[in-house]
Amino acid sequence: MSRRALRFQNLLLRFAAARRGTTAIEFAIIALPFCVMMFGIIELGLVFMVSVTLQNATDNAARQIRTGGFQTSGSSAKGDFKTLVCNRMAWLATPCLTKLTVAVQTFADFNTASSNSATAGTAWTPAAAAATCFSTGAPGDIVLVRTYYEWDVFTPLLDKALVNMGTSSNKRLISTVATFRNEPYSTATPVGAKCT
Repeated sequence: MSRRALRFQNLLLRFAAARRGTTAIEFAIIALPFCVMMFGIIELGLVFMVSVTLQNATDNAARQIRTGGFQTSGSSAKGDFKTLVCNRMAWLATPCLTKLTVAVQTFADFNTASSNSATAGTAWTPAAAAATCFSTGAPGDIVLVRTYYEWDVFTPLLDKALVNMGTSSNKRLISTVATFRNEPYSTATPVGAKCT
């Protein structure tokens, strides 16, 4: 065996036997998948927190319509109800007004309300958001309240699983719903033209 080949063989043997730096090499191998997994867990947790926060805010704000408090308080616009929902989304209050859309509809019966499907994320556009209905109804009316919140997905690779607003977007449309019959409150003043 030549001297050069022998030297190369000794170098390989020393490299195979060396234990210094193995921790750094092992960490370098698992660091990227570990970081993606950790950010993914955080992202999923945030999506669930936004869903729960939005549902609670919607239920609390919808109670104002159900009891007639919204209609009799002088509130008269979709923006007033949107502000009412956003005020109940404490940790998301700042971006809420620009990312939240509300739709309030009245129906003759609960069967008709339950057959009314929500707008899917892929069909969501600014035009669809602007065209959402707002009718709080009169006492005894059945009301369906929907809220939609656009959440920006920030974790790479997880966007394929979470994004539901088109392939060119990095947003997830989170929606909630509340359905109820208005209570018999006094001074019936329905807000908004009736739309179904």
